Amino acid sequence: MVRRTRARPAGKSFVRIRFMAMASTSSIAPQKKPKVLIVDDNPTNVELLLAQLKPYPYQLMTAYDGEAALKKIEEDPPDLILLDLMMPKLSGYEVCQKIKSDKKTQFIPVIVITALKELEDKLKAIEMGADDFLMKPFNKVELVTRVKSLLKLKELYDDVDSSETIIFALAEMLEAKDVYTRGHSERVARYALLLARRLGLNEADQELIRRGALLHDVGKIGVRELVLNKPEKLSQEELAHIRSHPARGCEICKALKSLAPVLPIIRHHHERVDGLGYPDGVSGTELALGPRIVSIADAYDAMTSNRPYRKGIPPGEAIKIFERESESGQWDPELVKSFIQLIKSEANV
Repeated sequence: MVRRTRARPAGKSFVRIRFMAMASTSSIAPQKKPKVLIVDDNPTNVELLLAQLKPYPYQLMTAYDGEAALKKIEEDPPDLILLDLMMPKLSGYEVCQKIKSDKKTQFIPVIVITALKELEDKLKAIEMGADDFLMKPFNKVELVTRVKSLLKLKELYDDVDSSETIIFALAEMLEAKDVYTRGHSERVARYALLLARRLGLNEADQELIRRGALLHDVGKIGVRELVLNKPEKLSQEELAHIRSHPARGCEICKALKSLAPVLPIIRHHHERVDGLGYPDGVSGTELALGPRIVSIADAYDAMTSNRPYRKGIPPGEAIKIFERESESGQWDPELVKSFIQLIKSEANV
C-alpha cells in the first residue's frame, strides 16, 4: 500500500540542514553543569565527598537515606549517583535496583561506595545494576577519574537519545501537517505491537517493532509534496519517486547505531512475501518478521483510513482483501490469520 502524506519538498539536504541547525543552536547554548547526587546516611562521608568534588564543575546534590534519594531522583534526575550500600530504611542495593528498573532512570550511572570487601557483596551490587565501585577508604584521584568517566558515557547516551528524538519528531511532523494521515504511524505501531504480543514475541522484540513502525514512513520527508498529494494516477517517474521513501528512510536513520535494529522495518515495510514488493524485491524467509508484521499493520490502516483521493473501507472489507491477497502469496498467511483474529476482536467484525 502506498500512503500519501504531506511533506517538505526537499530531500536528504533538508534533513542535513535540520540536524546542522539544531547542532548549531546547541553549541551556542550555555553548558549545564552535570548533576551528581551523593547518597549516604553518614554526614561525615557526605561532607568528605562534597569537599573532594567541589573544585570540579558539578552541581552537587545530597540525600541522607534511600527514600530521600529516590524522591530527589524523581523530582530532579541527576547525571550520576554516588551511593552508599549500608543505609537505614532502604539499603543501597534496594535503591540501585529501583533506579535501574525504572525506564526513566535506568541509564543514570550509579557508583556504589562501600566498605564491604566480600566478593558476594560486589556481585549483589552488580546484579542490582551498579555501574562501578569505590572501596572505602578511596583516594581523590580514583573518585574523580571514575566520576568523569561515567559522566562522559552519560553525555554520549544523552546525545544519542537527543538525536533519536529529532528523528522521531521529523516523522511526527510529516503526519501532523495532513488531517488525512495524522496519527497513521501511531496507529500502525499500535496494530503492529498488538500483533507482536499475540504472536508471543518477547518485550525487546515488541519494542523494536513498535519503534520501527513509528519510523516506517520517515523517508517521505524526501518525497515531493505534489506527488504525495496527487489525486490522479501516478506516472512511472512519480511512482518510482514515491517508492524511494523506504530507502530514504534508511539513509536518514542509519547514522544512529541505536536505530540499526529497526532499519530492516523501515526499508522493507513495502516488500511482499512473493517478492513483488519494493525496494529490494526480497521474498519468503529473506523478509524478516518485523517488516512482515509492520507491512500488514501499515496496509490495514491505509485501507481503513480516509485519503484525499478515496474513502476508507470498513474493517470487514479489509479482512476480505487480506484473505484474498494472502491466498495469492502477497502476505504471510499465518501472520494474516493472527491479524484477522486481532481485528475481529478489536472491531467486533
